[in-house]
Amino acid sequence: MEHQQRSQPRLSPSSDTEDMVMSLAPRLAHFAGVARTEHVTRAAQEMDVPQSTLSRAMVRLEQDLGVDLFARIGRTVSLTPAGRTFLASVERALAEIRRAADEVRADADPATGKVAFGFLHTMGSETVPGLIRAFRADHPRVRFSLVQNYGEAMIERLRAGELDLCLTSPVPDAPDLVARRLDEQKLRLVVPADHPLAARRRVRLAEAAEESFVTLEPGYGLRRITDDLCQEAGFKPRIAFEGEEAETLRGLVAAGLGVALLPPPAFPRPGVVELTVTAPRAAREIGVAWLDGHPDTPPVAAFKKFLLSRRGNLLP
Repeated sequence: MEHQQRSQPRLSPSSDTEDMVMSLAPRLAHFAGVARTEHVTRAAQEMDVPQSTLSRAMVRLEQDLGVDLFARIGRTVSLTPAGRTFLASVERALAEIRRAADEVRADADPATGKVAFGFLHTMGSETVPGLIRAFRADHPRVRFSLVQNYGEAMIERLRAGELDLCLTSPVPDAPDLVARRLDEQKLRLVVPADHPLAARRRVRLAEAAEESFVTLEPGYGLRRITDDLCQEAGFKPRIAFEGEEAETLRGLVAAGLGVALLPPPAFPRPGVVELTVTAPRAAREIGVAWLDGHPDTPPVAAFKKFLLSRRGNLLP
């Protein structure tokens, strides 16, 4: 590869960075191979590319950078100081690319890959651990990246590509999502143990119209359902507290701060009584959602199939 006088760089210092990267990236591995062997012919043989192609690639690389990377004597080359500086960064970049390739291949492996799965706070104590335990009976080495959050936040992370699937309520209806209803969970009116309604087993929600409510914050699906049910019962709830976690609300009900509409607890909570709501019908749908048109890796496809097989039998 004969030495050539550097022409004007094809990309000026003011060129867009992305254009520079797109121009340089295909030649970085070739550059590292030549730098490692310090011989164009040997490098071409090791990388199984024509020698002429490799020589032209190195000349073009130097032209694009506007810098001599090699000192040339026949087919033997040695790095210039600029070439050594460039090689150190190129080797780090190539190592990072190899690491990224290994990671995505590992995540897609059918036996040991990864599923990024989001779920509601209220499903974390029993439902999700039970699902993962059952799934891993047949897929023992599949890994999970778990996110526990409220529905709208999980949908945002789904759209951002941070989640493969999420278990949420209400079941979303959006053109960019696919959602499937899996189960239904009845909600109960939770009252303090010494409340006048505590002696009852059933109650109409309208009978709690004068009560203070402790609820989840706006944005939570259960909060939206609570507001809608109260409106259907003919009143707007008076809010005493807005929280982020259902069991915190149960504790505040036990403390006498108010009443709450909540799904059944994983374990009985002392100090409260949970009443069946007869009117309006108090329940929430639980469903699984994913981005429409996004291909699944084998472990994601397997877990999605498993979740859909639990339709009507999702909840403990």
